[in-house]
Amino acid sequence: MPISPLAGKPVPKELLIDVAALERAYYSHKPDPGDPNQRVAFGTSGHRGTPGNNTFTEAHILAISQAICDYRTAHGITGPLFMGKDTHALSAAAQRTALEVLAANGAETVIQRDNGVTPTPVISRAILVHNRGRTTGLADGIVITPSHNPPEDGGFKYNPTNGGPADTDITKWVQDRANELLRGNNAGVKRVPPLSALTAATTRHEDFVRPYVDDLRNVIDTDAIRGAKLKLGVDPLGGAAGGYWAVINETYGLNIEVTNAAVDPTFSFMTADHDGKIRMDCSSPYAMARLVALKDRFRVAFANDPDSDRHGIVTPSAGLMNPNHYLAVAIRYLLTHRPGWRAGAAVGKTLVSSALIDRVVYSLGRTLLEVPVGFKWFAPGLFDGSVGFGGEESAGASFLRKDGTVWSTDKDGPILCLLAAEITAVTGKDPGEHFAEIASEFGMPSYTRIDAPATPEQKAKLSKLAPENVTASELAGDSITAKLTRAPGNDAPIGGLKVVSAGGWFAARPSGTENVYKVYAESFRGAEHLDRIVSEAQQIVTAALK
Repeated sequence: MPISPLAGKPVPKELLIDVAALERAYYSHKPDPGDPNQRVAFGTSGHRGTPGNNTFTEAHILAISQAICDYRTAHGITGPLFMGKDTHALSAAAQRTALEVLAANGAETVIQRDNGVTPTPVISRAILVHNRGRTTGLADGIVITPSHNPPEDGGFKYNPTNGGPADTDITKWVQDRANELLRGNNAGVKRVPPLSALTAATTRHEDFVRPYVDDLRNVIDTDAIRGAKLKLGVDPLGGAAGGYWAVINETYGLNIEVTNAAVDPTFSFMTADHDGKIRMDCSSPYAMARLVALKDRFRVAFANDPDSDRHGIVTPSAGLMNPNHYLAVAIRYLLTHRPGWRAGAAVGKTLVSSALIDRVVYSLGRTLLEVPVGFKWFAPGLFDGSVGFGGEESAGASFLRKDGTVWSTDKDGPILCLLAAEITAVTGKDPGEHFAEIASEFGMPSYTRIDAPATPEQKAKLSKLAPENVTASELAGDSITAKLTRAPGNDAPIGGLKVVSAGGWFAARPSGTENVYKVYAESFRGAEHLDRIVSEAQQIVTAALK
């Protein structure tokens, strides 16, 4: 993929969004329900889009919010709905719209007081804390965020009563109902005026910050971090966790410097991502250029994306760590430093995450749970404690409390950042140094992801392949040991193909939004071998699609 000349450089003014124009478009643009691209569509992280192409408008949020109210009624969910938003320009407008519908439907809704913003994991934890020990009056939640997506985008996620991302059976129900409402011009949507919604007896304005921060001591060894007197740095990337770090510092006596306190819906402080776009991706060296430049000032530095469900770890020894590398370090540390976890607790990874994780987990005699792409697959195991850690290659993860009970069932960026500090404090070595040890023992992985063109027909066929459709017996000189179209951890369809050999693997999945398929590949024999795997992967997929 070509790298833009803007990559890693301050964003020019002409790339910044016009916030007022974007909000006007949110209210004025009307989606065409007859166009599949303009309907409500829940992917792995909810509905996302932008008003410019009629994919994220007030009409969408009215329909989705009413559909969620209808889902709650149909399934007897009568407890509070915890709703948070991030710092994207459209998030506040979408929250106002949703609140109008929730109040009209009599749904008890809890939002951050003073029009504040809230990280995704804080909503997940709030749902779980409310539901602990209950069988009735269960809570659920909404998070309004497009994650690390560009500033012009909006996003809307539903978290059911287990606190995690909604499973496909729920999202299909909500999606179908929302599109039914859209087709009827939202005539079936109940709503009240914005001020009435804000002041309704069913709308509660509470503080989400203090309960989350006070509870961190039960998932992270904050005493060890304080005792080691580590100098730490954090760049919230203008996101929802920004205000949390000062409270964390004060509560636990830590020394975390916020290197960038700016909150700006245009995200004008960002450096451009690989393609020249503004994207708050804390795993991208281009988007993270400013923090990486400060790496030698801190023992460990870290960042989160706008809704704080992802983490980026920066160390003097390694710079910005590849997410797969940090996951391997975090897993090895947690499996050897959490005696309160049950011995049989599995480690969850998505099938496009590094095989280095497999080697680390098996070396410690633990169970690996390999699932399709999407954090929702980890939620049940994190909920009941049978999965100690769940992580994905896109820098999202969560893990159990120190006593082996559930902390969050959605991705939690701040605890992965604080874990990097704990690892350094307890072991005297930063995560980059730990990764060097792991790579020396298990091999250095080379990993990539590319896009390859595919027609809609080819994408549909790829999503339904069977192992017998793959006729190749070798991959880059090694015998193929597995041809997978279902995840080995839970036998769920992966919506594509994974081929494994002794020296590496590749996975191919169709894009949900573009006429391409994504190829993920990894080699333990260097960059040239990885190139061979990628080349042969495309040949294997092309042959299977004929």
